[in-house]
Amino acid sequence: MKNAVVVYSSKYGSTKKYAEWIASDLSCELFEKKDITAKKLKQYDTIIYGGGLYAGGVNGIQLITKAFDQIKDKNLVVYTCGLADLQDPNNVQSIRKSLNKVFTQEMQDNIQVFHLRGAIDYSKLSTVHKIMMGTLHKMLLKKDAAARTNEDNQFLETYGKSVDFTDKQSLSPLLYHVKSLY
Repeated sequence: MKNAVVVYSSKYGSTKKYAEWIASDLSCELFEKKDITAKKLKQYDTIIYGGGLYAGGVNGIQLITKAFDQIKDKNLVVYTCGLADLQDPNNVQSIRKSLNKVFTQEMQDNIQVFHLRGAIDYSKLSTVHKIMMGTLHKMLLKKDAAARTNEDNQFLETYGKSVDFTDKQSLSPLLYHVKSLY
């Protein structure tokens, strides 16, 4: 794809996997966030940014928010990558709510956002993330079993294991959107 770029920030690999799939499908350049500047982004017509979801925030999203005034005339696409089941509207609403804390109204109006499901391998988590997941696990165990959601039960079932929800087909809406821009 002419004049498009995919930029990502990935801690454990799912966001990177999606970035590679997108760049390959669109035949465009691919950069890890640390390897590109806001100034360089200005040369592209379409900027696709992917970041993992951690504690309600999008990893590395500051690249877009801080450079927004310089790139707001571009086609801007952001995708998030996390474990939340995206079939549950409450999860999507929660992700949107978190994004809207860092996106101004103008950003919300000019950035197309997509959500993708990632993976987790507990053996590769940082100490901080292991503690966070362990705390969540303990909280869910204390929750009345009848009050647990399907997602709660899925978390308990897979806790401590390696689980991969990445799905190349889930990129279809994002790819369709980007291709429709040209």
